[in-house]
Parts: sequence; C-alpha cells; structure tokens
Amino acid sequence: MANVIHQRVGAEREHRTAGANAADSLQQTLMDAIDVGIRFKREAPALAEPSDPLVLRDWFVDDLPAVGVGAEAVTAEIVERLLPLCKNEAHPQFCGFGDTGDDPAALAAGIIAMFTQQNLINQRFDAPVATFIEIAVLRWLREALGYVNPQREDIQTVWNVGGLITTGGTMSNTIAMMLARENQAPGTMQSGVEDPERFSIIVPAGVGHYSVRAACTWIGTGAHIIQVPTIGFRYDQDELRKALAEHEGRIMSVVAYAGDSRTQTIDRLADVAQIVREADPRIWLHADACWGLPMAFSERLRPRLAGIEQFDSVTVDPHKVLAIPYSLSALLVREPESLRTVSTFSDLIMQEDFAFGQVTPFVGTKSWGSLKLWAMMRSHGRAGLGQIAERRVALAGRFAELVDAHPRLVRLHDPDMAAVAFCYLPPGIEDGTGDVEAVNTFNKALHSALLADRRWFLHTFTLPDDLGRIAPGATVQALRLVSINPHLTEQHLTDLLAHLDALALDLC
Repeated sequence: MANVIHQRVGAEREHRTAGANAADSLQQTLMDAIDVGIRFKREAPALAEPSDPLVLRDWFVDDLPAVGVGAEAVTAEIVERLLPLCKNEAHPQFCGFGDTGDDPAALAAGIIAMFTQQNLINQRFDAPVATFIEIAVLRWLREALGYVNPQREDIQTVWNVGGLITTGGTMSNTIAMMLARENQAPGTMQSGVEDPERFSIIVPAGVGHYSVRAACTWIGTGAHIIQVPTIGFRYDQDELRKALAEHEGRIMSVVAYAGDSRTQTIDRLADVAQIVREADPRIWLHADACWGLPMAFSERLRPRLAGIEQFDSVTVDPHKVLAIPYSLSALLVREPESLRTVSTFSDLIMQEDFAFGQVTPFVGTKSWGSLKLWAMMRSHGRAGLGQIAERRVALAGRFAELVDAHPRLVRLHDPDMAAVAFCYLPPGIEDGTGDVEAVNTFNKALHSALLADRRWFLHTFTLPDDLGRIAPGATVQALRLVSINPHLTEQHLTDLLAHLDALALDLC
C-alpha cells in the first residue's frame, strides 16, 4: 500500500510541479499530504502490519537530526515508514468501533480550521465568527436532545448557550462530574472538598464507562462508586431505589447510559429520571450519550432516548458516531446558567461576554474543532443525519439475525443501536451453557487469530451475561461488531461470518 501511494503521489507531484518555482513548494507539499490522506482512507488495510512494541520503539524513538531533511522527504518518510503501521478505521472491514473520520465536509472543514488558527478562548480578536459557529452547533445538539434553547436574540453571553465543545467524552464526563460536585456542595471550587463521602455516584454495574470513575478522582472527590445491578444492561430499577435510599444524602450524581460502551444498550431514561427525582430532586442526573447521539435525529428512533431531556447534563461524542475526525465531544446542560459554577476568568483575554474560555475547564488555547461538526451537520441536514442512524440500526439488526441463525454463535444482548456482541461456541459445547471457561478461552483465541490475519477487526471485551445466554451471572469474553462504518454492507456481514468460521475451524 505504501509503495502504491508513494508512486502515485510522486507522479502527480511531477505533473503539477513542471515549471513551478520555489514559491509553489508549500502548496505542493500540502497537496501531496492531502493525496496521501485520501489514498490512505481508500486503500490502507483495516489493520496495521503487526510489530513488536519494543521494535517500534527502537525504530522511531531516535535523536533529532542535526540537519533538517525538508518537507518533501518527511512526507515520503511518513508514507513509507509510518502509514503501513497505522490502522484504518475507514475500511469497511474495521468493524470494532466508530471513529471512521471520513465525512468529506468534516475533513474539509478540519483542514480549513487548522489553517485559520482561531482560538475560542477569546471572541473579539481571536475567534470573531468561530465563536458563533460553535454556539450554533451547540444549539443544534441541544435541540436534537430535547433541551429548550433561548431565543437567538436572548443569547447575550456564553452563559446563555448551555454547552461547550471539548476534546473527548472523558473530558466532557469530567466536567459533568465537576458540575455535580458544585451542585452537591456549592463553592467547592474555591474551598476544596470536605467530607468526600458526600460525593458518591451511582452507575450501572458492569457497563459503566471508566471515565466517570476517573473523573471523580481527578476532581478530588474520590472514587466513591455505587454500582447498581442491571437487567439486560439497564438499571435494575428496584435495586436503584434501594441504593438511593441506603445512601440518602451522600449521592452527588446518578449516571445513565444512552448507549453503554459495550452493548450500546439505552437505559430507560425517563424511568431513571423519575426514580431519582422522587428519591432526591437535588441529585445531579447525567446521561452519557456518546454512542446514542445519532438516534436523536431520527423521528423513528428518537423515542428510544425519551427522558434524556430531563437530565441535568448530557455528554455526546460526534467523533465517535458522526465520522468527525478526532477530536470532538460536547457537554450539554439543561440549565445554561449551571456552567457558572465551574467558570474560569483571566484578566488578560477572557473578560468579555462571548469568550468560551470562561466555560471550558482544563483548557487554555481552544481550537475551532466545532467547524468540523458544523460542516458535517449542515452537509447532511436533519433528515440525512436521521437516515445515517437508521441505516446503522438496520445493519446491526440484520447482523443479529445472521448471528441467531448461525449454529455456533450466541448473541449476548438485544441490540438498541449499532452494536452486536456475541460469542462463538467451541466444539463440544452445543447450547452455549455450562463451561464458561472453555467459551472464553476459545473466543480469546479466535480474536487473536483475527488480529493475526489482519483482514477484519472486531472488538473484544468481557461482558456480564445479563440475559443468561451462556451462564447467568457469568462474565463472558465477547466479540462485537459495530455497524457505524458507512461503507459496510450486508455482503460484508456475510463475509465476516464466513471468515470467522474458517478461523474457528483452524483452531479446532
């Protein structure tokens, strides 16, 4: 792949540079880079060439050259040495995550944003129009999730917007926990944490994302995590009520998932909100919708998110589910003024109404990442975004049917969105029950064979067997397909299962 890209780029460079002078070198270098990037997306295999990490260390952790080699040589080195060692999530046989990062409008906008160097910590001189593009995007997201937006003429400051763009879901969840902390104990930003036991959070057992636990340690409240049992990867509502009663007065937040990080199951958000509000209306409700965002744009699928508008904050991850190049997440809040509790001020550059630096903790310089999302959403429109979500759900449903029809596959959940987690049964186990260790060992080996083969990629992780498909209460080693890639087709699904059968046969 590297040689093909290098040859094509070289030929096109020779054609373009005939008669060119030195003033054109910057343009030629950048055009070469764009050509390289496009060809990588189109032609690179799903997985990188396997290499020992220590070998890679010795190849690339070297000394800075005493004399520079020039931009053209560096580009050639990237093509020849680095790209063969990069995975390509845009390949249709990379079925483990989302993150394809190949939406044309978003890619183009990302390049333009990089060139313009707008800094949204300040509005007047550093990001005069970029600030309002970011506000527009945040309003689109809020509206999709059911939050009430102020009228345009009522947007007088960043405190009226009700959201902020961050670098990823982990940062968004961390800021949400900061808001929960300040809601539980106002003024902790200035006075520091006292009585850490007051800052417990409730999460669903076995499916919660690590970032929430990590966030609590980063913001100084400690990892006081109360894990509530689940049924079908959703809160056991009776157990949730018990936990709220048992820990009354010591809970700062309840976290629910509009698509958990393993099965993408959507909790019964309206029920969770009602249970929590009845127990203690002061508790901060946070929804992690990093996977679930696209559902909000489909009239048919939007009811699955019912109740999300009752949550005090919601995290979304467009770089995970809307083909936006890294990195871009957003935190949205039901009450815009709540962001004042975690505000930051500077007497140098942020003393103005529309400086996003005031409402974005942990960030100094703030890039114009929102332009990528603005371009993608305008390019597709609400109808197009809804169609993207519906296609993904349909493909996941079709794959679930193929799994169910396969004599040696066991589906581990009922798909809500674009993920299907399953196990491949080893020889001698016919109905999926009994020897969990044998099932887990076989699926680990099957995934290792898949990685070594390099033609397909599925994710693997441990999963509580909530539905008792292998053994009730057991922890099973799952394989997972995610149907987010826009190039994925039904034929790919069939081909994948045939490939798994061939690998499994070799393991027997």
